[in-house]
Amino acid sequence: MDRWEFKSRTYDNCNCDMNCGCQFNLPSTHGYCQTAYVGSVEEGHFNETPLAGLKWAGLWKWPGEIGAGNGTRQIIVDERADEAQRAALETIISGQACAPLSNVFSVYGSMCENFLDTLVLPIELEADFDQRTATAHIPGILTSRGRPLINEFSGEPFHVALARSHGGFEFEYAELGLGTTTVTGGMDMAFEDSYGMWCVLHFNQDGLIRTA
Repeated sequence: MDRWEFKSRTYDNCNCDMNCGCQFNLPSTHGYCQTAYVGSVEEGHFNETPLAGLKWAGLWKWPGEIGAGNGTRQIIVDERADEAQRAALETIISGQACAPLSNVFSVYGSMCENFLDTLVLPIELEADFDQRTATAHIPGILTSRGRPLINEFSGEPFHVALARSHGGFEFEYAELGLGTTTVTGGMDMAFEDSYGMWCVLHFNQDGLIRTA
């Protein structure tokens, strides 16, 4: 069995309102789901192949609810990665080489039927978890900006977070805000001031790695 670890600081923006159905056990806001993840690997390896320092992105869209399937996926890998690193990132983000349904990549992959070619491109990401801000850019593919919620009475940033001490297959803790994203190419989609999430994805071949 392949042995690997993937720890990524990750910014995610989907098309739902702040009560995203994936996180609050509700139907999606609009009856269909679209999402864009952009991350930077802090620590990681795939067998003997190191992954730390590389960036990645995953784009997913479904014509209805995620659970209904028939989704489309595209993976983008950092152009700085060598051939082995590209293959490793693609394997992890596609949800392979792990226990079935043990992390969000595996779950999403199981709900997709259409898989676009993986792209190798420069990926820019600046994400401040404390301030809930982010800028992401992939030439010809993606532009995204994240910002905190603003308290309408004080005009100051309003802190909202999710903690998941047990269960789940994506994160232990996530900061929430708003994101605006435009994707072009084979995965055309756009959403404005919708659900934004800043979290650490920390997985291995067995699933989510917890700190305690």
